[in-house]
Amino acid sequence: MARFDIKSTGRTAGTALVNWWRAVSLEALCVAVMWLIGLWLLHVPLFAVWALIGGLMAFVPNFGGVIALLGPVFSILFSGKDIERLGFVLGLYAVIVIVDQVLIQPALMKRTARVPIWISILAPIVLGIVIPFWGVLLAPPLLAVIYAFRKPKGKQPATSLPER
Repeated sequence: MARFDIKSTGRTAGTALVNWWRAVSLEALCVAVMWLIGLWLLHVPLFAVWALIGGLMAFVPNFGGVIALLGPVFSILFSGKDIERLGFVLGLYAVIVIVDQVLIQPALMKRTARVPIWISILAPIVLGIVIPFWGVLLAPPLLAVIYAFRKPKGKQPATSLPER
């Protein structure tokens, strides 16, 4: 029977949270680069500032992307640029959100925190329904900790045979 050890349990949970934080940081960097390239190609004023803010807002689930969108939208509206460019910025936002939520975030969670891709997509949806707002906010780090405590299949403890 396994014995509960607070030190090793805390170390396992802490390592899982550090791995999750690495995944979120890499995700934020990828989002910032996508914003930088897209806004630069669209000639949006202050594109580097908005890209930096977009990367930082990647740390805020669900609402961060919308907050990151406000800067480029107002920058285009107040600079007197054409409305067509505004449509392209909104399209860029849609592409970044889809690429981030469907490809980058699940892949990084699988690689750094060993969370399967399907559960990293499904868990925030389910927890968001069960516990609105908090469920979506807590789903990724919670998954990282849960999967840190799961024993990998095929790595069962070796049993020693009695010696004669």
